Amino acid sequence: MSEIKWISVCDDLPETGEIVETKIDDAKDPRNIQNLKLGGMHGNMWFFPDGSMYVYYDPTHWRRIQSSNP
Repeated sequence: MSEIKWISVCDDLPETGEIVETKIDDAKDPRNIQNLKLGGMHGNMWFFPDGSMYVYYDPTHWRRIQSSNP
């Protein structure tokens, strides 16, 4: 099975409320790799999947979560 490619947030964004895998990937090693969802009043904040809190940074990349089903 091929790996799902990372998408730059500059190129495209996921649907509001869709839980995706995110990361910060800049001049340093990739970091803050975790599942988040885009939301907020204007769809410009990243939240934990349960919506309990937003994160204090903007991911640089995202990708859809791979399904464990064949």
